[in-house]
Amino acid sequence: MSIVGDNIKALRAMLGHDGEDMTQGELADKIGVTRETVNKWETGTIPNLRDSNINKLREAFHLSVDDLRSESAGLAAQLRGDVSNVSPIHPLKVTAGRRATVPLRTLGRVHAGDVSDEEEVSDEVEVPTSVLEGHPHAFALVVEGDCMDRVVPEGYHVLVDPDVEPHNGSVVVAELEPGRAVMRRWLKGQDTLVLSADSHSRHEDIVVTLEDDPVRVVGTVVWAQTAEEMD
Repeated sequence: MSIVGDNIKALRAMLGHDGEDMTQGELADKIGVTRETVNKWETGTIPNLRDSNINKLREAFHLSVDDLRSESAGLAAQLRGDVSNVSPIHPLKVTAGRRATVPLRTLGRVHAGDVSDEEEVSDEVEVPTSVLEGHPHAFALVVEGDCMDRVVPEGYHVLVDPDVEPHNGSVVVAELEPGRAVMRRWLKGQDTLVLSADSHSRHEDIVVTLEDDPVRVVGTVVWAQTAEEMD
């Protein structure tokens, strides 16, 4: 099996539900190829994916190039728990729920939709120790709303690191005014910032002119709870 094949197989495991991997057919449907093609990728029959197919996978699942091409930092390594730090370029990583975890207190709620008032909650979530070691100042939040439900459904927890600088494509918690926060994808141009939804439903992007409307980044999301960890 090729490195890319290992990483694609790990992707299916990460996207699975109820202990079952996403099937090759389901993955194929998501990116517009055949199940046989996905099988050939995973078995190494087609060892080198065309850039167009790499891009299909990246766009469909918000992946970095390293997620698919790297042996040491790819999805297979992440699934095994070999990676202690999370790339700020693609910060949102699912976890397999098989690593040692420690409890972390949840500090509040963040709205994945419209900007809303921040709210304190008293709760704890189990976070992998390997994630916390790389993000010692991170804190947990509970997600409300469906604006980011392709990556984090409502009610799940995310870990937010105030020390990680966001890059285009990062998932961030941002304040557009004091005490009111929102979780969106960060897409920054020279003069304009777009806080973009990533949802199965339609939501309007939040567009900010940076010169007129400064935005405070509360932190970058570096870990998200999976369905397995919710159970």
